[in-house]
Amino acid sequence: MAFPLDTLGETLAEETLVEETLVSGIRDFMKKSGFTKLHLGLSGGIDSALTAYLAVQAAGAENVTAINMPSRFSPKSSIDDASELAVNIGCSYITIPIDECYASFLSALESIFGNRPFDTTEENLQSRIRGTMLMAFSNKFNSMLLNASNKSEIAMGYFTLYGDTIGALGPIGDIFKIDVFALCRRINDRSIKAGGKAIIPQSIIDKPPSAELRPDQKDEDYLPPYDVLDPILRLHLDENYSREKIINEGWDAELVDRILKTVAWAEFKRRQLPPILKVKQAQ
Repeated sequence: MAFPLDTLGETLAEETLVEETLVSGIRDFMKKSGFTKLHLGLSGGIDSALTAYLAVQAAGAENVTAINMPSRFSPKSSIDDASELAVNIGCSYITIPIDECYASFLSALESIFGNRPFDTTEENLQSRIRGTMLMAFSNKFNSMLLNASNKSEIAMGYFTLYGDTIGALGPIGDIFKIDVFALCRRINDRSIKAGGKAIIPQSIIDKPPSAELRPDQKDEDYLPPYDVLDPILRLHLDENYSREKIINEGWDAELVDRILKTVAWAEFKRRQLPPILKVKQAQ
């Protein structure tokens, strides 16, 4: 899946400035908060891959731990992608399977849920188990947890409260999904031009985005395609365009209404997120 570079700008200087802003922001927040170590959940997806790369640039590979927490719905390919990324950036890598915990929760809730069908309840349980594991690591090893939510997900409320919302800081929370892809491609291009290899595994860049909380799940089951969603979000959030002005740009009125309604609805969820690094001023 290939996305064009959007709000980050088309020049190498602009892209580099955004990356440097994110790295320095993580480093500064660590210093002010009194942490010397970082950790994050590494799923094998592109958001956590970029966040892990930025963490290593900010704190050094020796001070970063990536934790993969596979469930019964985690494809082996994603587990392999997470492991390969950790090797490429040189950080510590831990695997903590969550299926035993997940099964215990399901068993405990069985008498309450009865025969009700699988839905977002069972999806969110997995995310919240992972959040508990990550916070336990933070407490035990005095390590600062990074959140890997991007701006598109945050705007649309496409995240689990008390699950993948946890963390002390969200480094990519002001970066749209299409720009996450763009940054990862640029990081790889720069490494290859310098005589190295691709840092972000190409399989991470190529696969359709997914939360992997049910079989064959894709982000587009819930959201418009990112190459449609993100330009509308950019006009609404960054350019402060009204509904009418966005539609006058050529976007479908029904789609615009759906997106703006969802953004407004998700405000209560955004209120409970960790602080994010703002990069719009750096563009």
